[in-house]
Amino acid sequence: MATALTEREVEELRSEVAWACRILAEHGYRDLTLGHVSARDPGNPRRIWIKRRGLTLAEIEPEDVIAVDLDNHPEGATPDMHLETVLHTEVYRRREDVTAVAHGHPPYSTALGATDAPLLHLTHDAVLFDRGVATFEDADLVTEVSQAEEVAEALGDNRAVLMRNHGVLVAGADVRWLVLSAVTLERAVMLQSIAATLGNPRPIEAGMLGDLNRRKYDDFLVNEYWDAWVRELCRRGLGIKTSKKEA
Repeated sequence: MATALTEREVEELRSEVAWACRILAEHGYRDLTLGHVSARDPGNPRRIWIKRRGLTLAEIEPEDVIAVDLDNHPEGATPDMHLETVLHTEVYRRREDVTAVAHGHPPYSTALGATDAPLLHLTHDAVLFDRGVATFEDADLVTEVSQAEEVAEALGDNRAVLMRNHGVLVAGADVRWLVLSAVTLERAVMLQSIAATLGNPRPIEAGMLGDLNRRKYDDFLVNEYWDAWVRELCRRGLGIKTSKKEA
């Protein structure tokens, strides 16, 4: 049985979501006030904390990360919730292993999702997605539970799903893995786009992918990258205002 978080722990979780929003804003996910990041509350798995609408990813402070009850959404939706909050709630309902979700419209990954081209394993970035990425074929806004259920089904057990002509949805075991996956996906597709202009793309041998993934991506690396992202935002004066130190 989950133990309820203390007020300090809740604040730390909201801060981590705020940091995630700001990091993603600097890595291709900035799109006016669109895009959202959420995390499951480990003290109450039926509650999530999600960026509120009306602000850009780059503006989010911990107080802008609001609670959503999985058992009372969308019935209990409020004006400060994004219209596509159901994308998050339905993934959490389907995937107990997922504790963080992001949806956005990064240019390279969104462009790839508007073609019939697959993600190629051309770089070590793409190796994180050694099993590829899923696709969801409906280009509509996802505002109904039935639509979001279909997105969650399309995602399956993958890290990410390309939403055709729309954007991407990324899921993670925690907020830091989520951010690594979202940033790495966009970089992998960007490098694939560049490679296609230079010559005939030459993917990494399929037999190497699983081993490369295991050796390159682990919790130590994820935390090291996270700290580097936070330091960079702080150096540039783009960190969350309510934090006195690195998250």
